[in-house]
Amino acid sequence: METLFGLEYNVWWFLVFGGVMTGYAILDGFDLGAGALHLFLKKENSRRIALNAIGPVWDGNEVWLVIAGGVLFAGFPVAYAAIFSAFYIPFIIFMIGLIWRGVAIEFRSKEPGTTWRMIWDFIYSFASIVISLSLGLMLGNVALGLPLSEQHDFIGDWLSFFNPFSIMVAITTLALFMLHGAIYLAMKTENRLYTKMTLLAKSFTVFFVVALGLTTLYTLLYIPHLSDRIRSSSQYFVLPVIMFLAIANIPRQLNKGKYFNAFISSAVTIASLLAMVAIEVFPYLVYATNDAKNSITIENAASSLKTMKTLLLIAAIGAPLVAMYTSFVFWTFKGKVELDESSY
Repeated sequence: METLFGLEYNVWWFLVFGGVMTGYAILDGFDLGAGALHLFLKKENSRRIALNAIGPVWDGNEVWLVIAGGVLFAGFPVAYAAIFSAFYIPFIIFMIGLIWRGVAIEFRSKEPGTTWRMIWDFIYSFASIVISLSLGLMLGNVALGLPLSEQHDFIGDWLSFFNPFSIMVAITTLALFMLHGAIYLAMKTENRLYTKMTLLAKSFTVFFVVALGLTTLYTLLYIPHLSDRIRSSSQYFVLPVIMFLAIANIPRQLNKGKYFNAFISSAVTIASLLAMVAIEVFPYLVYATNDAKNSITIENAASSLKTMKTLLLIAAIGAPLVAMYTSFVFWTFKGKVELDESSY
């Protein structure tokens, strides 16, 4: 196969897909985390400030999910078909969560009644938790592998998705997003709410570290092949070191009051975790647990060379434009949140 800068085009598509998913996890991760901890905020004014902190960016952050789906479909249509067929029920739950989260954000402020707003607050928080857990559950099962037929069709039971490893990955994902969201809200708030978000960020740091530690221990004891490549090659060991340093830097920066630095550290934590997963599963997109010969790889799932070359050019133009737009929005709405008559 032809190469570009020394890498085959299917490898480039694997990297593009991984990069886009990382962007989505970092950007929508703090939105979901802010939603998941929404009910920790007791006062109406605090909840309005939290909603307006993510108000200008939450829907734009979801664009990265749409791009990720398009990249998977364009580069690896076989994997796209298998994954979406296998995760039909979890993905439907995930999509319902996305819909209700958006509805809750927009409908909450349409009526002044306390009961009305409490109902939508609960839906918003519950939907954010469900979305986060669904993402973690799907990630855990993709990393672990699925039973596939020779035609790459899923032949398992959807209840098998709820295995110990995937459940722990789901809880770890939720903990990381809540930490990420608490840090973001601390950046965007002030006074008493700022103090509360600082305390929540420190608490969720502990929650995440405990969840990550248990998941890592379980992986090393019962699923050792998910760490073989990193343990066998010193060049990959830099990733867990980076992740460890990033996690350790979060409470350090929180104590200094440098919340942007803490936010960057939590983003690096997300990126390094996903990079480690990508390294361990490569070149598999979906590993067949029943028979390795049935696995979906970047070779047997790839589109034609002409398709990958053409669409990679489009991605090289489009992805930076989306990144520029995202940066522009964040720059436009930088600073602390102030409520006015147009706020949620």
